[in-house]
Amino acid sequence: MRNQGIGSWTARRARKSPHALAVLHRDRRFSYLDLRERSLRLAARLRAAGLQRGEAVAYLGPNHPAYLETLFAAGLLGAVFVPLNTRLAAAEVEYCLADSGARILIHTAQYARIAEEAGSTQEDLRSIAVDEEYERTLAQGPAEPIDEPVAQSEPCMIMYTSGTTGRPKGAVLSHGNLTWNSLNVVVDTDFRHDEVTLVSAPLFHTAALNMTCLPTLLKGGTVILEETFDEARTLELISHQGVTTLFGVPTMYQRLADAPGFDETDLSGVRNLMCGGAPVPEPLLRRYLDRGLSFVQGYGMTEASPGTLLLDADHALSKAGTAGVPHFFTDVRLTRPDGSVAGPGEPGEIEVEGPNVMLGYWGRPVETRRALNDGWLHSGDLAATDEDGYVRIVDRIKDLIISGGENVSPAQVESVLYQHPGVAECAVIGVPDERWGEVGRAVVVVREPAVEGAEFAAELLAFAAERLAKYKVPKSVVFTEALPRTGAGKVIKSALREANADGSPS
Repeated sequence: MRNQGIGSWTARRARKSPHALAVLHRDRRFSYLDLRERSLRLAARLRAAGLQRGEAVAYLGPNHPAYLETLFAAGLLGAVFVPLNTRLAAAEVEYCLADSGARILIHTAQYARIAEEAGSTQEDLRSIAVDEEYERTLAQGPAEPIDEPVAQSEPCMIMYTSGTTGRPKGAVLSHGNLTWNSLNVVVDTDFRHDEVTLVSAPLFHTAALNMTCLPTLLKGGTVILEETFDEARTLELISHQGVTTLFGVPTMYQRLADAPGFDETDLSGVRNLMCGGAPVPEPLLRRYLDRGLSFVQGYGMTEASPGTLLLDADHALSKAGTAGVPHFFTDVRLTRPDGSVAGPGEPGEIEVEGPNVMLGYWGRPVETRRALNDGWLHSGDLAATDEDGYVRIVDRIKDLIISGGENVSPAQVESVLYQHPGVAECAVIGVPDERWGEVGRAVVVVREPAVEGAEFAAELLAFAAERLAKYKVPKSVVFTEALPRTGAGKVIKSALREANADGSPS
């Protein structure tokens, strides 16, 4: 095959295990042969709609076979896949569409309104709804083989990630990035050909797609696509579909452990409990250890496809609190501010090098050079190694808030709050939260002190809710006379975090 990228995977799998179950969604079952043919038919439709090599096709919707079909169809044509976060507001979706230059937007029915609103300003954007017409088109369309030459080094997808600069940045991941990341997962977690992987975390996030879904399809296993996470449904699928691999953030595993029926469900077939977004609390870890299960945890970045560090199940308890060691084909170093390598126990910035590291940020050469200025990806996160080389995350250099596994950019939230006429100054920080790990808090200096109080706080939160995705809206507001600043005028967020360390309003 001339296609060495992700788009060729369905054909390569179909020639090895054509009738094996590839995807299960609700009551629909798709073999690898089905997945190949549907991807080819969609690729033919996209080509007929004018999609050219190197152009972008976006997908907006929950976990669904059409997501994977769009990914593979784009790969067949040498086009670029852009998965969109369904939790974004229409204005945010509009920005991602414009920034990526997407020519086609494929969306499911429940996101038709957002798709229409977000695409209204994009003159050349064509929308395709995943409906009965979509199914008829695939059923009737040609499934002629497509063997467009696609190299591993070519862009495969643009995955938008929230940063501290406010606007989402599009991390450009190559076909090679995704392939090598999948190889890392297969090697380090021992995925098998009979894996049955439940994917209920959203595929628009890099971990659900690249740490569980694609490695499973590479090995020839089965992916069960669920549109949302539901603990009762998860226990049912474990019992009746033989689930062997789960992925989630700690809050999902806590909900599962607290669900009625957890203690009675036979979990003996589960081999991999993969967890990301935050370390697993030790009490929760022990709940699963008591059932004979342990977690595979790690640290990752969208820019690294995302696998960077992995804590295997054998060391989940003995090295609890660490993020593990680098993936097999990935190198990690910790550096001092002068660029020299930090010693054991000494905090340093996490830097990553390997075939899974992104090509760069879409349309942002300056930020790409800053992130990859010496061939290593600069994470902006501080960590230290123990005597065995296990890496413990110390702090985030960036002010990114990670709430329930979702990245929230304080700068973006602050820019929205500053639009309110009553806000003179504001800063958004993360504060501890039992359910989500941390949530946003807005620290506000008002223009008229007399308006401080619960009523104005509620007004600010409602104002933000009209302009931001729900998970980005702060959960609380506190008022202050002035924000702490450095001599250069920069807000000292560490002081704000320290003052709000207990998470309770003050």
